[in-house]
Parts: sequence; structure tokens; C-alpha cells
Amino acid sequence: MQEQVTILHTNDIHSHFENWPKIRRFLQQQKQQLIQQGQTVLTFDVGDAVDRVHPLSEATDGKANVEMLNTIEYDGVTIGNNEGIGNSHQQLDNLYTNANFSVILSNFSDQTTNLIPKWCQEYRVIITKQQTKIGIIAATAPFGPTYAMNSWHAWQIDEFMPTLLARLTDKVDVIILLSHLGIDADRKIAQAYPQIDVILGSHTHHLLEHGEICGQTLICAAGKWGQYVGKVTLQLEKNKIVTKKATVQATADLPSAAGDQVEINNYQKQGELLLNKQKIAQLPKPYPAALNSDSPLMQAQLKALEEVFEVDTAILNSGLFLDGLKAGIVTKNDLHKILPHSMRAIKVRLNGYNLWRLIREMERNRSRLRRSVVKGNGFRGKIFGELVYDNIVYLEKEKQVLWHGKPLDLGKDYELAMVDNFIYGPYFPTLEIAGHFTYLGDRFLRDILGDYFAARFGV
Repeated sequence: MQEQVTILHTNDIHSHFENWPKIRRFLQQQKQQLIQQGQTVLTFDVGDAVDRVHPLSEATDGKANVEMLNTIEYDGVTIGNNEGIGNSHQQLDNLYTNANFSVILSNFSDQTTNLIPKWCQEYRVIITKQQTKIGIIAATAPFGPTYAMNSWHAWQIDEFMPTLLARLTDKVDVIILLSHLGIDADRKIAQAYPQIDVILGSHTHHLLEHGEICGQTLICAAGKWGQYVGKVTLQLEKNKIVTKKATVQATADLPSAAGDQVEINNYQKQGELLLNKQKIAQLPKPYPAALNSDSPLMQAQLKALEEVFEVDTAILNSGLFLDGLKAGIVTKNDLHKILPHSMRAIKVRLNGYNLWRLIREMERNRSRLRRSVVKGNGFRGKIFGELVYDNIVYLEKEKQVLWHGKPLDLGKDYELAMVDNFIYGPYFPTLEIAGHFTYLGDRFLRDILGDYFAARFGV
């Protein structure tokens, strides 16, 4: 008996609501048409639907995004690093409270209980009208230290996949992996685990317009920001796949409808309205920013970092600040506009020698970073900007680093604050090689700055 199963999939929307009305209509219409044709239709989102760069996502802790996903009635959704790391433990625990879809996540546990969280399931089996059993598994990128900061644990692929597949293979006819791991990981998984029939990929924002056959597995991906919607067609006979085909639909090519732009604008207005209601402080003077130099706002942020980590030294880059703050009332909306990043603040411990190496690396790269375009890892600015030290001085002629005016003791340990983006970039390898990190998991830079101003000029 022949059967056709169509899979519709989205990924890495990142709160780009300007594409959402078209995506919603397309998915709803496709599902209705294909079901009327007698097909089985499955819809999945593969993570990073939520991104707190949008004021509505920020104001609602991502719950507005979940309400939008509810309009599709997805058969399965997994989390990306923006849902998993871009929220505190409590925010993620509450994110899917009102979801009408299954959250599937096979490599995730709560460190406080060592159990899978209550809001997700390890896998799901969907049985079609013709009794084909389709097993859905999912994995998110296993960023160990950053998940640990919020008491989560994301397992490496080889730590859970063999056991999971051994349990599942005899129970199902088809296995689909929702992978928020990236294209390189997807290719490795396809080679190592040929039992997986289809991988719906994401995370690295890659676009595979016609999919990619790797071994026996079809790898698919639909780019980023809702610019595409993916479609996979499976032809089956006697519950076994005969052919599998992938395509994508460009959202730009879909028709607009009256009211789309009003809806999109309202998402922005609603988010800003909610954030504007939350007053933080009343500044007695302006705190301007500067793209390529130190500034009063930079100094406030450095001091705020030092306070929260109980250290007396910090380093940041000026490109973080998209604007300054005016004198008067400051709201959460003001802070979100100037610091929309989803990066984490960290405390770093290095011995004197490695701290000297780090500053040398920073000085060596300073000029090229000043106007370097930065993308990814939660950075929402345009350029890296100027490195600004607090209580560190570099003497270029002597190639010497001064800590609070005194030469470094190469054998002594030092602690300082910065952002986690410094670790992920290629310019400061000493951090990754020799640094010992403490992450702040429940606040972003804007929250730390807001707490600093509230303590001094609170309303």
C-alpha cells in the first residue's frame, strides 16, 4: 500500500516577525490542502524561534512567540540555544506552559533533578492512518558551560544517540531528527547513524534548497529568519520509505495580504509598550556612548559588571552599545534598544602570565577589531569597536601590563569581568585555552546595567 507523508519545517526564525504572517498562512494553507488530498502532514520547528532581540519576545519572556507557534499546531518543536541559553532556568521552565504542541528534546536534563524537564519529551511516535510509525527525536547544541550556568545539561550526541536509537529502531518505521546542531554535526550524524532517515537541520543558518543525501540520510535545512519554509516529501510502500525529496519555499515569493504590515508593526509597538511600563531609574545626567572610544556609558557598564561579579577590573568592547541614554526616566525599553544582545556576562580567572598573553592578544588585534563586522554568538551590534579596559594599562614600549598601576605577578591568579563573546571569537585564544569561567545565567548586560542604575537613581 502506497502512502505519501509531507513534512513542513521552519527553523531559526529568531523573532523575525516581519516574515511571520506569510509563514503562518503558507503552513496553514499547505496543511489544509495536503490533508484534503489524503496525505499525512507533519509540521516541525527546529529551534531558535524565540530571540529576545525583539521587544515583544523580551517583554513576554518568549511567550508571545509560543502563542504564534500555537496558530500552526506544530507536531513537534525543539529548542535552540536562544531558548535554552537566552532564558533563565525559570523562564525556560515556564516558556511552554500554554503550548499546544509537543516539545521534543532527547539530549537535555535538569541538573537539579537529573531528569528530563517536565515541559518536554525525549521522543514522540506519530502513527499515520496507514499505520506507519514515525519516530521523532531532537537534539540541541550541547554548550556545556553555558547550560550548566542555569542548571541544565545538554548531552553530547554520542552520549545518548546509540541508546535512544536502540530503543526506538524496532518500534518505528521512520526516524526523523530535529537537529539544532549545525550542518557539520548533521553530516557526522548521518554517517554514524544511518538509521535516521531525515534530519531537519538548523543552528548554522544553512540553506539546502533540495536537501543533501549523506549516506542513507536526507539532510534538510531552511536557512534563517523565516526567509524560507522547508518541505520534505516521503513516498512509502508497506510503511517503508521508497523515495524522499526536499524543497524550500522562499517567503519573499509568497503573496502579502492586507493587514500584514499593521500586524508586524503591532508586534513591535506592543513589545515596546510593555517594556516602557517598566521604569528602572531617573538619570540625573546623560550617559552617551561612543562607537570607537571609551564613554560615560561604557564606564557605567564596566562598573556594573565589576559589582555583580565582585571584582575590580573589567574589559568590554564599545560596539556593544547601539546608543546612549538621555537624562531622565530610563525604562526597560531604553535598555533593550541600546543593548539588545543575548550574550552572557562572565568572570574569568587567569594567572598573571596568561593575563599578560591575553592583553597582548587584545593589543595585537585592537586596530583590526575597531571596525570589524561581528556576526553571531548573540552579538546584535554592527562592529566590534574599541577595547576598553578598567584598571588595566598596557605599556606598549615595554610590552608590560599594569594591574591597578602595578606590574603583573606572573604566578598570581587574577579575576576580571567581560562578555562570553570574547571566548567564542578567534582573536583571543588564551581565554579558551587557559581561562576559568563563571557565567551569569539569569541576566544579560542590559539587566546588569539596569540594576546598577536602579541602585543609584531608582524610581
